[in-house]
Amino acid sequence: MPALWVDCHSAESVRMRILKEDRIVITGGAGFLGSFVIEQLKQRGYTNIVVPRRRDYDLTHEADAARLYTDTQPDVVMHLAAEVGGIGANRDNPGRFFFANMAMGLHLIEYARQSGRVKKFVQVGTICAYPKFTPVPFKEQDIWNGYPEETNAPYGVAKKALLVMLQSYRQQYGLNGIYLLPVNLYGPRDNFDPHSSHVIPALIRKCVEARDRGDDRIIAWGTGSASREFLHARDCADGLIRAMETYESDEPMNLGSGREITIKDLTELVADRSGFKGRIEWDATKPDGQPRRCLDVTRARQNLGWSAQTTLEDGLSETIHWYQHNQK
Repeated sequence: MPALWVDCHSAESVRMRILKEDRIVITGGAGFLGSFVIEQLKQRGYTNIVVPRRRDYDLTHEADAARLYTDTQPDVVMHLAAEVGGIGANRDNPGRFFFANMAMGLHLIEYARQSGRVKKFVQVGTICAYPKFTPVPFKEQDIWNGYPEETNAPYGVAKKALLVMLQSYRQQYGLNGIYLLPVNLYGPRDNFDPHSSHVIPALIRKCVEARDRGDDRIIAWGTGSASREFLHARDCADGLIRAMETYESDEPMNLGSGREITIKDLTELVADRSGFKGRIEWDATKPDGQPRRCLDVTRARQNLGWSAQTTLEDGLSETIHWYQHNQK
């Protein structure tokens, strides 16, 4: 398909305030984070939201990405879609995760440029893009100071390459793209599949099922010494929408709660909140993943006036309650 070259001046001409009636295309809008983003967009008065489904547009295929732009004519693109999972899924699918995430972003950013009418492209990155031994708290300027943790590096590198693409496209073509780095997300409607889920939903399912069976123990992966930071998806959605409305820089921006917790302490907290009374045994033959994760969220606070509003304790109780009433 021939390129429809758009120079910097014509692209700059569409950089303007986001309007409530603008057409916002949200890839991954039918997913976990997307459901919170759509709820909040509607609450804020946005009336023209389009959620493409994978059965209609496989965005790893260039032709489908091109057709999405032709069919929807977006004013704003929020690219939330990703192929991702926990440590086990990352170890099993490194090639697929690299290709799928690289291809989707590559096609969507290029055709945003070609469209000539996209006011803003919002790319959701990943905390997995940070180097394995990034000093805590992670600052955005440290993202290039090393290689990501090995088990999730293919996914993290693919996502990080999209930051470079957006910065390059802003410089050469004037495409108004921004890049957000949410920390580990959790909340109601998360993925609770035991193989592909992240740590919080995996622990919730494990503890609730063990409680219901009357088990006297659960087996947890790793040593429990690694630390993580968690952000409720509702708080993340608020940050993404604020950034869509007001953030104009090509510099990446962290979104996190600012609270670090070890996996051991998290597991004990989930067990307590879910009512599991047995013991926790650690399988040290399984990987811990990145040693520590905790974000510096100064940039988001200063640029968006944003901070997380949901405590981990309250968010876990809410998520456990949702899972218990919606498990299949």
